[in-house]
Amino acid sequence: MARRRQAVTIRHVAADAGVSLQTVSRVLHHEANVRPEMRERVQASIDKLGYVPSIAAQRMSGSRSYLILALNDRDRTIADWTARQGTDWVDQMLLGGMLECAEHGYRMMFELVDTHSAHAERELLAAIAALQPDGVILTPPHSDDQHIVDVLVRQAIPFARIGSLGAGGGISLTMDDAGAAREATLHLAGLGHRRIGFIAGAAEYALSRWRSDGWRAAMRDAGLDTAGLLQEGDFGYASGDAAARALLERPDRATAIVASSDQMALATLERARRLGLEVPGELSIVSFDNTPIVRFTQPPLTAIDQPIAAITARAVALLIAAKKAGEGAETCAPVVLSAALVERQSTAPPPPSSI
Repeated sequence: MARRRQAVTIRHVAADAGVSLQTVSRVLHHEANVRPEMRERVQASIDKLGYVPSIAAQRMSGSRSYLILALNDRDRTIADWTARQGTDWVDQMLLGGMLECAEHGYRMMFELVDTHSAHAERELLAAIAALQPDGVILTPPHSDDQHIVDVLVRQAIPFARIGSLGAGGGISLTMDDAGAAREATLHLAGLGHRRIGFIAGAAEYALSRWRSDGWRAAMRDAGLDTAGLLQEGDFGYASGDAAARALLERPDRATAIVASSDQMALATLERARRLGLEVPGELSIVSFDNTPIVRFTQPPLTAIDQPIAAITARAVALLIAAKKAGEGAETCAPVVLSAALVERQSTAPPPPSSI
């Protein structure tokens, strides 16, 4: 019968490197007060022995859990997953968050909480009690949910708020939604479009307002009228279709549309086809999100690419730093990682007859 392989422990690493257990611990925790040559010696032993730190052991050895908890809206996330609509917000969060956590010896846990539920606070407290995370990442609309924010403040847990500039605690991070909408609108204005429609997202998201404000600012700067060119949506396909229909069936229809989500942009593209409008010959479309599906539409959609992975990674790094420094939920200056416009084949100058 084969003998079970003995697990490599921190004691084996310390003995092989000829250092104390405390020195190995400091290296594993990425503490600064370790000489470079000592750090290299310990790391060489770790690599040679194949040592993998145990989170359970790490949690027992100090005040940290080595876990970051990321929250997302339950209803919208489950609806997207069930419909298999190609959205990749969660994928990008996990990509950025998990890789950054790994750099610090952490793990990221992902939980769904219904922000509209009366039990949201209880669900959050249950997750905190079970996981005892060193930090929490909130995504819209949780980022501006004051009840959730208040819970984290009372628990004295560092937390990051993606897509929020709200007061009341935490680390605010944004992707400059107003600037992105402005860039998309000015791109279209630069092509010669004068009637540029905008389909806004759900009103409960602060970033929806920021994007609308960016569109208005760009239209004002370009000397263009906005009357009748703003339609409300909720980020979903059906709302995008209704909004596109309103913008395209009016006598002085829009010749270009900026949609606040890929789903609403896809609905706009389909509505244009039903109306016999050629894209981009008779209608230009710019989308937000830049999920994989917009690359394979006909034509591929010009889109605002949001740095979701990068901003989640930054949130993780800031939370770990706050935990190490012994900080709680103090408010700091917002962190901004700007989105970028990716030009594809869905935008072009308007037809001469519409200018």
